[in-house]
Amino acid sequence: MDEPEVQAESQDSPPQFELEQPDDYSQYLLYSKAEILAVLRTMINKGAMITVHFDQGYSFLLTTIIALSADNQEMILDVGSNEEMNSRALQAKKLIFTTLIDKVKIQFSLSQLKLSLTQSDGRLAFVGSVPERLLRLQRREFFRLSTPIANPVKIHAQLRRADGSVLPIELPLLDISGGGVGLMVALDLAALFQRGDVLNDCRMMLPDEGLLLVTLSVRNAFDVSTRSGSRYVRVGCEFVNLSAQRLAVVQKYITRVERERKARLNGLA
Repeated sequence: MDEPEVQAESQDSPPQFELEQPDDYSQYLLYSKAEILAVLRTMINKGAMITVHFDQGYSFLLTTIIALSADNQEMILDVGSNEEMNSRALQAKKLIFTTLIDKVKIQFSLSQLKLSLTQSDGRLAFVGSVPERLLRLQRREFFRLSTPIANPVKIHAQLRRADGSVLPIELPLLDISGGGVGLMVALDLAALFQRGDVLNDCRMMLPDEGLLLVTLSVRNAFDVSTRSGSRYVRVGCEFVNLSAQRLAVVQKYITRVERERKARLNGLA
């Protein structure tokens, strides 16, 4: 390959891989040999450029899959032009392969690579086993609407403290999509929202659409500082088992508010 290999011993944090977060991405994992082979063949046909991460993610090189073996047990991959990086990849005990095909993220891992000569032209190539599992991250992306600041939509729920007592809360929504909501949480309450926590019987009144009852799962949280210097925590929550009827209400609200916003910008309202 002509592409230069980069980079070794980066001081930045290593990349995070969805493949290594099965609790969050299990629905996107493929275990069927036939399905995995189909994805690999698509990668071959499209000449997909693959990044191979190793050394705990601090080093990587670029490659492509040249072919599959006759028995569909192994992959033949291009070697890189950097001999040192090739050598380090061969010594690695864990390698994570990532690529993008038609905006779909593909990831899989191998415990080792070996070096071999290709049968077609006798050149050196990497050889690795066909992976036993493969992540194909193809999610429906929802448009995320920032809710009005002057008159925010608020959500009512109950949090359970460590001692078992219940704390009623009313929180403004920062944004909403068909997948979930972003909540504005005061710093002193942030510790009550832990990743994976489930909030049952949450109520929010969507203007002109009515009361919506949902279950939320806490997915992430991060600090936010405003221009005025005030701070809060944005807590991202995912809808749990949202029915098609309730999803339609959310989408209707989002579509209407966005249409009204665009009309104001165009001077039509």
